[in-house]
Amino acid sequence: MKKISVLLAATALASVMATSAWSKTLVYCSEASPEGFDPGLYTGGQTFDASSRTVYNRLVEFKHGGTEIEPGLAESWTISPDGKEYTFKLRPGVKFQTTDFFTPTRELTADDVIFSFNRQLKADDPWNKYVEGASWEYSAGMGFPDLIKSIEKVDDHTVKFVLNKPEAPFLADLAMDFASILSKEYADKLQADGKMPMLNQMPLGTGPFTFVAYQPDAVIRYKANDTYWHGKEKIDDLVFAITTDAAVRAQKMKAGECHIMPYPNAADVQDLKKDPNLNVLEQPGLNVSFLAYNTMVAPFDKPEVRRALNMAVNKQAIVDAVFQGAAAVAKNPIPPTMWSYNDAVKDDKYDPEAAKKALEAAGVKNLKMKIWAMPVSRPYMLNARRAAELMQSDLAKIGVTVEIVSYEWAEYLKLSKDKARDGAAILGWTGDNGDPDNFLDTLLGCDAVGGNNRAQWCNKDFDKLVKAAKQTSDQAERTKLYEEAQVVFKREAPWNTLDHSIAFAPISKKVTGYFMDPLGIHRFDGVDIAE
Repeated sequence: MKKISVLLAATALASVMATSAWSKTLVYCSEASPEGFDPGLYTGGQTFDASSRTVYNRLVEFKHGGTEIEPGLAESWTISPDGKEYTFKLRPGVKFQTTDFFTPTRELTADDVIFSFNRQLKADDPWNKYVEGASWEYSAGMGFPDLIKSIEKVDDHTVKFVLNKPEAPFLADLAMDFASILSKEYADKLQADGKMPMLNQMPLGTGPFTFVAYQPDAVIRYKANDTYWHGKEKIDDLVFAITTDAAVRAQKMKAGECHIMPYPNAADVQDLKKDPNLNVLEQPGLNVSFLAYNTMVAPFDKPEVRRALNMAVNKQAIVDAVFQGAAAVAKNPIPPTMWSYNDAVKDDKYDPEAAKKALEAAGVKNLKMKIWAMPVSRPYMLNARRAAELMQSDLAKIGVTVEIVSYEWAEYLKLSKDKARDGAAILGWTGDNGDPDNFLDTLLGCDAVGGNNRAQWCNKDFDKLVKAAKQTSDQAERTKLYEEAQVVFKREAPWNTLDHSIAFAPISKKVTGYFMDPLGIHRFDGVDIAE
């Protein structure tokens, strides 16, 4: 395999911008480094932006700017009357990308689809543990290994998924990032060469952009895929300039060094809006931020202790300080814009005195705890350190001593899954498919303990409700079940629900064809830039 040299460094952005005279280059100031380039392994938005939405495609896709399903690598599909069989007809003539490190000899077939899923579903698959610590958080947390009975090749361009039970959100699930389709031929070559981990470092797919090079914590470079089945993109080169500091991202936008940035500081939004060279897009986020207690560790294994701590935190003060009005206090684990939101649920009242008495009644004295603060900005939590400091101050008023800890982002995501984790972790979620299941079961179901379920919370009553909701296509019935599940959630309090934010996306006025995505994804297919 040919070794890729680093073609671009962060300090070379100015020269990259100067190349627009002979090629169209779009620079995206991303907020963090990707955890890797195999989207099946991870859940981080920055990883999906850098992999699944640039290099790869899925059988079905979400339309730009919404949650409606449209054909992707599958040009059509049928669903059996009992809801247990999904048969996909693959688009003919789809080519995998040709790169410096691999030249494919065949087009997309059913074999690639089967490979892409079986590695996540079968523990005995040689690719199931090809990187250390592989856990396939999404497929495991959503119960795919138990849900999918088999994936069958009908012919080269037809593949059938056979389920053990009906699954209402299944089609939308297949449009999610973890369901990206990889090249089996490329994987077979890596396996034969003893270089399997390279699949997570040098990605190759069917998507709009071809991976060129990555310099960790600095820059990722892509070029337009000349053989893209949907047609070659209008921009020639795509550059991710990794810039973790939101204020620095804003400075680069104003200086013209970046064309698009995510997650500006609330304090910078008005200044960015005043810049005549920029447009600032905004929309309500399909998101939630939360403090996840580790319910497997005493005394956080007691609901009464968790509710007491919740009552001690002034969430409105967090929203005011971190978002400056561009967010609302959260009471439920799903956002109010999502169907089945239970507005009848009453939030934990901010009452420090009652909180102190409740802790004493639970037999908890001189409590010391850790709060984990994310090191990066996310749409649902722009400044986790500031939020943690405010919670630290609030909890001190009821006699609870808080130590704030943090880790590098990829490490934070990894360590926070540990069932023995010491401390409550600030995290959050932006919906991946517009279905309540993507929040309630993916983040709080028993299948997700040790993965996306950072509270390590398995409640049989809650789990029974959300599992039942997956098995009916009747939305009224699903709504009823999800509303009941939210009542159980609030009673048991595995999280302190913090906020639902408004998302902002500053873009250069030179950019056209860019859509804000309610799913929190940054896509560059269809985007153009004026020279």
